[in-house]
Amino acid sequence: MNNHTILVVCGPTASGKTALAVTLAQRYNGEIISADSRQVYRGLDIGSGKDLHEYRAAAKVIPHHLIDIISPEETYTVSHYQKGFYRIFKQIRSRGACALLCGGSGLYIEAVLRGYRIPEVPENSALRSQLSTEPVEQLIKQLETLDPQRLKQTDTSSKKRIIRAIEIASAPPSLCPDDTGKALSGLSPVILCTRWDRTDLHRRITERLYRRFDEGMIGEVFRLRRGGLSDERLLMMGMEYRHITRYLRGELQLQTMIETLQHEIFRLAKRQESYFRGMERRSSIPVHWIDNADTATAIAVADEFFSR
Repeated sequence: MNNHTILVVCGPTASGKTALAVTLAQRYNGEIISADSRQVYRGLDIGSGKDLHEYRAAAKVIPHHLIDIISPEETYTVSHYQKGFYRIFKQIRSRGACALLCGGSGLYIEAVLRGYRIPEVPENSALRSQLSTEPVEQLIKQLETLDPQRLKQTDTSSKKRIIRAIEIASAPPSLCPDDTGKALSGLSPVILCTRWDRTDLHRRITERLYRRFDEGMIGEVFRLRRGGLSDERLLMMGMEYRHITRYLRGELQLQTMIETLQHEIFRLAKRQESYFRGMERRSSIPVHWIDNADTATAIAVADEFFSR
């Protein structure tokens, strides 16, 4: 294993990525770097699916990074993620451990694997406030009009990411250096992408959604609001926080909120699958598709990679 080697475990929501990454980390003396655009925020636990108990294997907690690192009031961009990732990756390799990148935020994964140049465009609070009330479909159309190429590189499963992309596309050209994504990272990855039959994945999503309601997901959003996190901010923190906030404001009935959220997560999973297929096309790095998050298949691929 050279100093640039990294195992990547990606896939749609509820597809068993974390459990598979933990198994691989246990086998290869690994540490996990999260690739999730919401798990970086403290207090966004149930709704973002941190599931920290999954990092325990054989009475040992697998080291994990870039989770619970900032306040939800703060802004965290892809540029921040890149810097954090490269810093953590170097630390892991300096310890002689194997680095595993695990998550469903395709833009984060592609940004570090391909070494995207990220424009340093300052936050435009007025524009963000204006865009936060727009539906996702309208934001996607707006971004497509402004910058079709940037739309292809944007994680459209996240309203926050779409708004940030519009913010960048709307900035003066002098603030936007080329970021076409030439492979600059120098990493040597093997990419394992979990894949399920659509019916089975929908069942897993539904079971997990109701489990999270049982675990107190509505109460989590209630406490975040009571603790001072604004509704405007919560509406931008992903579909679970958006719809539950609307329910708590009396804008949605409970059953309507649950059903709407369920179908939006179905659509999210489809977009994530499409993103990872596109990532394979955009890159010279092959993606190994792991049906049903099968451990034996994943280990066979990783063993062959490490034996080279």
